[in-house]
Amino acid sequence: MTDTPLPELLAGRYRVGRELGRGGMATVYLGHDVKHGRDVAVKVIRQDLSASLGHDRFLREIEIAARLRHPNIVPLYDSGRVPAPAGGTGESLFFVMPYEEGQSLRERLRQGGALPIVDAVNVMRDVARALSYAHERGVVHRDIKPDNVMLSGGAAIVADFGIAKAVSVASRGPVSATVTALAMPKSVTTAAPPESITLSGLMSRCTTPCSCA
Repeated sequence: MTDTPLPELLAGRYRVGRELGRGGMATVYLGHDVKHGRDVAVKVIRQDLSASLGHDRFLREIEIAARLRHPNIVPLYDSGRVPAPAGGTGESLFFVMPYEEGQSLRERLRQGGALPIVDAVNVMRDVARALSYAHERGVVHRDIKPDNVMLSGGAAIVADFGIAKAVSVASRGPVSATVTALAMPKSVTTAAPPESITLSGLMSRCTTPCSCA
């Protein structure tokens, strides 16, 4: 699937720069908000997922997620559509977040291996706080994994609230979306010594605050 070409100035205010990363759902670019003079991260959802998701559903999910205000949740600044190129088809949806100086938990684990126990506990604490806050307001993430946890300023910050769930439903169908997200996962095994925990397995099971206990 090819990327939708991006205009130099997206939505009339975001100057799009280099690619920061890409995954199965979207590509992230470094952007500059010319209106407010700040760097941002612009996440552009794949064309096929954008088409399945639809603009109206996307806006509903964005509006819900944008209301979340918590120190361990990456806030959402803006959203919109990347228009199809002249004479072409296939517009994409995008949303804008702060540009965080730091790395994802996935990158940290890939570079340094298992976290020290104290650091691992701190990450899980921050993620649990973010999930608890969101769940109290009826928002389910649906895609908690090391890629969606940013390490910045000595804290763990969860990204893609609302968006991950919407894209998951769009790509797989709405079967038991909420039930699956809130189901109690299997307990993490205690057979491995604490120093061997890499958090990848823990993060995949941490869909609710109680499952992190």
